[in-house]
Amino acid sequence: MIHGDELRLLRDALGRLAEGSAHLPACKAEFDADRAAEVLDRVARRMQDNYPYHHPLYAGQMLKPPDPVARIAYALSLWVNPNNHALDGGRASSAMEKECVAGLGRLFGWEAPLGHLAGGGTVANLEALWVAGTLHPGKRILASDQAHYTHSRLSAVLGLPFTPVRSDDAGRMDTAHLAELLDEGDVGTVVATMGTTGFGAVDPLPAILDLARDAGARVHADAAYGGYFRLASTLGPGTRAAFERLGDVDSIVVDPHKHGLQPYGCGCVLFRDPAVGALYKHDSPYTYFSSAELHLGEISLECSRAGAAAVALWATMQMYPLLPNGEFAARLDRSLDAARAMHTALAATELYRPLLAPELDIVVYAVRRDTASASSSAARSVFRDAAEQDLHLALIDVPIALVQRAEPGMAADAGTVSCLRSVLMKPEQVDWVDRIVAILASAARRAPA
Repeated sequence: MIHGDELRLLRDALGRLAEGSAHLPACKAEFDADRAAEVLDRVARRMQDNYPYHHPLYAGQMLKPPDPVARIAYALSLWVNPNNHALDGGRASSAMEKECVAGLGRLFGWEAPLGHLAGGGTVANLEALWVAGTLHPGKRILASDQAHYTHSRLSAVLGLPFTPVRSDDAGRMDTAHLAELLDEGDVGTVVATMGTTGFGAVDPLPAILDLARDAGARVHADAAYGGYFRLASTLGPGTRAAFERLGDVDSIVVDPHKHGLQPYGCGCVLFRDPAVGALYKHDSPYTYFSSAELHLGEISLECSRAGAAAVALWATMQMYPLLPNGEFAARLDRSLDAARAMHTALAATELYRPLLAPELDIVVYAVRRDTASASSSAARSVFRDAAEQDLHLALIDVPIALVQRAEPGMAADAGTVSCLRSVLMKPEQVDWVDRIVAILASAARRAPA
């Protein structure tokens, strides 16, 4: 869990940091090391009560360990504790944040986007929908019924009407239903999900863009989970086509604390047109919002924000540049390989039915039983049994109709089926697929019939 050199590197970096203020008169803060040691020992013991998120056998929720360089840079910045609301609260970290935003913009083909880091994808999406609602007041927000629940919740917070768009057999937005809703003439924004949190499905962005533009609606890409896969080299053709069109949307949200190797919380919102900066009620012309003197708090609904997040992200992007065919991109490809390998291996056991071929790195699978209720019961049994063998999974309730597409013989004695879900975010999990599937197979055989 802890690389042997991490503490040494942090100590060396702290020494370098201290050189910047060595000319100041000496001062000493009071600190009781003995009492702190006792408290920290208790903290460490309490923190043992966690799942092993860092380990390849944790194949449950979207929890990916930060890269060591991100951990070290984040910890280093805490000795300064910068606040990236205004330049005088975090001069170096604000400059780093602007460089990170520019780098993330280039990932999607934007050379000069307006944007900033946020506490996570929820706050970043709130800001994107706030801008959308300000530009199209009172108009509806549309998102797939597989989109993250925050979109309907945030629309309610903003006082904007929200309508879900049906999803198709692959878990993507149904463009025929989208066209029907757009024809009603009261839609302001369509949210395209670039990697749903349930299945990792990627909405058909090219078709969404065409339909929304014809209707005069904005398009916001919620790429909180999947955005970094823009760099992956082994995406399927349809998925690749969707990611290639990200530069044509109006706004994008991506979460570096997911695939970007960052500690929580680090989200990012980007706007293609810097003119939206004027909506933040600042009296400067919009060109100011791309100035080097920009105070990030002038283009953010959040005020105080941790500069540590920017420092950690900047260090990581220096260590692993966001380049096609680079080291960072190769890690994404390995996660894709892991999901595809697990999907194939589970189907071969005849004990499980994977539901959808993974577009990204998420696998959802039902335990094979004659009825929906029996499959749900078996899935919950596997969930508990696997945990006793140190394999940690997640559960997801799936409509019976979707499960029946993979397992037509399953009787629908319930409306939903509890299925198992594995997020293979850690690239090293590609080497653990056989072990994971072996544990799953043994647990399925012991599950109640």
